[in-house]
Amino acid sequence: MASPFRPAVELLKQYAEHHRDRRNILTHFIGVPMIVFAVGVLLSRPAFVLMGLTLSPAWLAFAAVALWYLTRGELLLGLAVSAGTALLMLAAHRVSGDGFGPWLGWGLSFFAVGWAIEFIGHYYEGRRPAFIDDPVGLLVGPMFVAMEMLAMLGLLKPLVSEVERHAGPTMLRNLAHPA
Repeated sequence: MASPFRPAVELLKQYAEHHRDRRNILTHFIGVPMIVFAVGVLLSRPAFVLMGLTLSPAWLAFAAVALWYLTRGELLLGLAVSAGTALLMLAAHRVSGDGFGPWLGWGLSFFAVGWAIEFIGHYYEGRRPAFIDDPVGLLVGPMFVAMEMLAMLGLLKPLVSEVERHAGPTMLRNLAHPA
């Protein structure tokens, strides 16, 4: 397995190889945030107070992941994906405080539906998800979605160009022919 500490451009080039069908990319705009939200819900317990701050395993995981995103060599992308993840963690903590049943229901439901959407996308792609070949793909997914969103705003052009130069343009795969 390759190092998880590669630069963002290298991580995204590898991830993009598994994500060239536009329908698959679209499913990731829905499925990836659902999965991140679900993980936030499931890790929101137990909450504990440390030096006056209420923390949970979700916030500890967020701190580690945000540090990882911010040190991959693309500051704007790192800030964007960290901010998006923070918003999802805040929302996750809001719904997780209503008792054991709602906590587990929200967490498991969003996790299952998010992954179902991901696998539908990979049906269109005709390739298995990137994390099967490299588990760091689980962290790259949110970064890829953030890159795609920023690209729609006209940002990160050099990064997007390099990723597309390596992985090729996006397309709509003809489902009548194998990949």
